[in-house]
Amino acid sequence: MPKITTIIFLFILGIFGGIFADQILWPYFIEKPLFYQYRLEQNPIYLTEKKEITIIENTALQDAIEKVENTIVGVRTKTINGNVLEGSGLIITSDGLFITLNDLIPKGSEFVFYINGQPISFQIIKRDAVQNLALIKVEKNNLSTVGFADLDKIRIGQRVFLIGALLDNKIIKKIANEGIIKSFNQELIETNIFEDDNLAGSPLFDIEGKCLGLSQIDSQGKIIAIPINQIKEFIGL
Repeated sequence: MPKITTIIFLFILGIFGGIFADQILWPYFIEKPLFYQYRLEQNPIYLTEKKEITIIENTALQDAIEKVENTIVGVRTKTINGNVLEGSGLIITSDGLFITLNDLIPKGSEFVFYINGQPISFQIIKRDAVQNLALIKVEKNNLSTVGFADLDKIRIGQRVFLIGALLDNKIIKKIANEGIIKSFNQELIETNIFEDDNLAGSPLFDIEGKCLGLSQIDSQGKIIAIPINQIKEFIGL
């Protein structure tokens, strides 16, 4: 029993001795010059500043539209039956070649083509009723053009947009719409975009502003496009 009592006493004494050394002796001596070099630095406390993050809207689409909008040709046709057809086309070369849908310019009709809001003199170079394409030359130079997309690099779900030109109260205005590619092959590009018939012939672009094809409207009002590889073959590029 005396030994157990001694052990308990020493244990309690050690506890109090440790507390005394840590709280009183060590803080006292550590401030003395002799021991100052052994002084323990306290870890710095960092305050994290709370900032409000402003999300800036992606401007890629707006930039692409500005890049290509001057390459759009407005098409307005009055058929021999008195019907009026409206649509668009795409400038292919800076010296005045542009492409549109053959359906928009039936033979025997009266045509007017607009570039930057101005009617332009023209000559129909060739047509292909099967591919539904027509190549036209206008009397104007130094026109804006765009690059062609690589059909082998497009992907399902890729973001795309179209832009067309319409005559509204004798003023040409540009109309844009966007969506994604639902499916595609060498003969057809299908999108999830729905539009009115008067945007037929509107070029379809990728988000970089490269032309993917020329838009048609299917029976459900959905945008499908003639791929650019067929257009290039038709015009001889």
